[in-house]
Amino acid sequence: MTAHDIAFLGLGIMGGPMAGWLSKHGHRVKVWNRTNSKAQAWGQKHQGIVATTIADAVKKADIVIACVGDDPDARAVAEAAYTNMAPGSLYIDHTTTSAHLAYSLSQATQARGIDWMDAPVSGGQAGAMNGRLTAMCGASNAVFTRAEPIISSYCATRVRIGEAGTGQLAKMVNQIAIAGVVQGLAEALAFAQAQMLDTAAVLAAISKGAAGSWQMDNRWSTMAEGKFDFGFAVDWMRKDLRIALEAASACGLDLALTKLVDSYYAQIQAEGGGRLDTSSLVKRFTVGVAKP
Repeated sequence: MTAHDIAFLGLGIMGGPMAGWLSKHGHRVKVWNRTNSKAQAWGQKHQGIVATTIADAVKKADIVIACVGDDPDARAVAEAAYTNMAPGSLYIDHTTTSAHLAYSLSQATQARGIDWMDAPVSGGQAGAMNGRLTAMCGASNAVFTRAEPIISSYCATRVRIGEAGTGQLAKMVNQIAIAGVVQGLAEALAFAQAQMLDTAAVLAAISKGAAGSWQMDNRWSTMAEGKFDFGFAVDWMRKDLRIALEAASACGLDLALTKLVDSYYAQIQAEGGGRLDTSSLVKRFTVGVAKP
């Protein structure tokens, strides 16, 4: 793989490991984070340069990658970056945002001669740490071909969905599907516990059949143990579901189940659980304890 000068903007639970994989794959990485102490901590663990401003991070980069929070964050970071990027460079946004914002930013970057790709990811903190994320990409064929070798450093699966903005729409599909699966899993576990079943035995019986899923394989046991510190937080899931529901409403689609699950996540937030992972939906149930 050809080594590139890469600026990575945003070093949270996802961005930090992703930037680390780029460094491990031999790229020349320069990082920036709003909270500089996080950037300094990254610099102590990985080979790379820590920048104190976005302008400094991107000025010599041929590729700029961002992974931040919500639409306002993504817009502010992108605008600060592309005004300091050279024509011919590439901007990849891994932030989960609205499709409208992705399209708007793609137009702004292209007007400056900069390539754009929106590439929200799925796989959570574990996927980022293990370099096994899935990227849903919105870009031209040419830009996707250019970007794919770079993001393969931390994305085991890379799929071009269509033009700019379609990566974000695909991520909404992903979150809608996850919301229903996690709610079903929470209800199933609550029922098993209420019936005083051995939940480990139930898992062994059903996980390899039609009821099986990634969520069941990875979260059933920890949900049964009341452990909810596995990365992707309720606060972020509600942000993603808000974006999905707004997009659905705009095209006249009523996502009844997604609305319901979002309201359940709102209850978890109201009880102070915004930083718990998404499997904390099961906390809504006060049921019996499973047999040992």
